[in-house]
Amino acid sequence: MKGILKLAFKLLVNDSAKFTALIVGITFAVFLMVEMTSLFAGILNRSSSTVINIGAKVWVMDPGVQTIASSIGMPDYVLDAVRSIDGVKYAVPLYSGGALVKLRSGGYQAVTVIGLDDASLYGRPAMQQGRIEDIYAENGFVVINDAEFSKLESPGLGSDFELNDHRGVIVGIGTVASSGLFGSPTLYTTYHRAIEYIPSARYTTSYILVEPRSDADIPHIKAAVRALGYLAYTKREFMQRIADFYKYETGLGTNILLMTAISFIVGLSISGQTFYTFILENLEKFGALKAIGAKSHELVAMILFQATFTALTGYGLGVGLCAGLISLARMRIPDYAAIISYGNLALAFVMVVVIAASSSYLGVRRVLRIEPFDVFRG
Repeated sequence: MKGILKLAFKLLVNDSAKFTALIVGITFAVFLMVEMTSLFAGILNRSSSTVINIGAKVWVMDPGVQTIASSIGMPDYVLDAVRSIDGVKYAVPLYSGGALVKLRSGGYQAVTVIGLDDASLYGRPAMQQGRIEDIYAENGFVVINDAEFSKLESPGLGSDFELNDHRGVIVGIGTVASSGLFGSPTLYTTYHRAIEYIPSARYTTSYILVEPRSDADIPHIKAAVRALGYLAYTKREFMQRIADFYKYETGLGTNILLMTAISFIVGLSISGQTFYTFILENLEKFGALKAIGAKSHELVAMILFQATFTALTGYGLGVGLCAGLISLARMRIPDYAAIISYGNLALAFVMVVVIAASSSYLGVRRVLRIEPFDVFRG
């Protein structure tokens, strides 16, 4: 069998034009599949950036909330009720909303404002410059140094701006784990300053962040919150809810799915046609092998080896090309969202296996029908 596989390899690479066409077809199909799914994964990750950055275990919200950006205010009594639930270690309010700031240059910039609980500052960012305690200073704000930082004219400590006729002062520069999706810089301040500076509806509590005494208390907390007419999600559940919204209730998921399917069809058609042509051109060689005693299962093993080798080679090159271009794009475009996950790689691998199986099936059927007499008759 080792000799048969060695012969299969030589037959495959001997025709460099066909071999190159096979590799290039699968490589670009894998590249497109991984690129599109990675872009989708990056967008979904960015859509939950506030949830990731705050890091609360349980989020309480209005049932109408679909994404972190579409917060619906809750009455103050909900916070008191949640704090009184058995199993709650502590619960704090969080403000999350959009605002328009006027910069020193006279220009305007949309921003996301996060208002942290005044007493605990739960969910505060890691500090690069300044002290988080300075957020209590008059007009104090902490700006996040991410891909959108330059849109605020790269402010330093002491820089000021205007927000709804209120003066704001940058007292710190922080970092977070994930940048936002919609291209808006992020400012952190205290909860009461946020609701004072930003026009709001009657109810101002966007979310309630809950720290349970133990993970075993979470089901009871969720049931008690549901009895109040609101919803409580764990961090992972809230992120999944946001992801489901973008997948199924916007055109984003459908468009990415179509592009991935098109990439798969292109790869399948190119590799299938090229591999079948390769088999036809080498039909005499397979017939000669059969005439000198090669078994059918050995010929099948040769074709499967050739299809598997080209598929895995193309898969590796496609993933490598995608990873290289994503890294290059991140160097040039700081807010580029694509990320390669294990799920993306697994999906692309399954599709490559289907491409290899389909291609080899066509070849196997043709080779098994050949008779040595037909080869030598010519």
